[in-house]
Amino acid sequence: MTDERSTGSSASTPAPAPVRVVVVDDHPLVRTGLIGLVRSSAPDLEIVGEAGDGAEAVEVALDSAADVVLMDLSMPGVDGVAGTRALFARGFEGAVVVLSSFADTSRVREALEAGAIGYLLKDSDPEAVLVGIRSAALGHAPLDPRVARALLPRAGDSTPGGDLSAREREVLGLIAQGRANKQIARELGISERTVKVHASNVFRRIGVQDRTSAAMWARDNLDR
Repeated sequence: MTDERSTGSSASTPAPAPVRVVVVDDHPLVRTGLIGLVRSSAPDLEIVGEAGDGAEAVEVALDSAADVVLMDLSMPGVDGVAGTRALFARGFEGAVVVLSSFADTSRVREALEAGAIGYLLKDSDPEAVLVGIRSAALGHAPLDPRVARALLPRAGDSTPGGDLSAREREVLGLIAQGRANKQIARELGISERTVKVHASNVFRRIGVQDRTSAAMWARDNLDR
């Protein structure tokens, strides 16, 4: 007698497609190390390209349909910030995670405002880098704890939200008006992914967790 409970049990669920990763750094040794880390330790991640500067990164990321670009900042020619900005200007729908030696606030903010969703440091534990790539692929914002602390307001600083960029204030204002990300992207002429990055940065800077709280904060504070 056939056990009906076993019918179809042999069919396996297809494994999810690996996250497609591009590594960008002007030092070949660094690129080789990162590529080796991913290939040896993360079967759910796939290296689909590498680049030595921001200009090359744009072409490689778009041609390979990358999900995540791991981007160095200080590179000759087109640096990581300019490369990130150019990438999103070309309609890139993936995520950029900066991997840098520098944790100063000005560099971090410049990278995030260019569209990077996360910022990790090169002396991070290797596993933290892999976790950061996976997190970015899911739309989350991986930040090294030291970077996150640098972005926190200090005693005596202005009220939260005082350091929002002009673009972030635009995005926040439209969120407060009830616009969806797709509508905001169309109105501002940017990609939906870039809107998500700006929204994530805004939430962190004003200390809220969701769009409703952000809208309430904006109504109370944005015009002050």
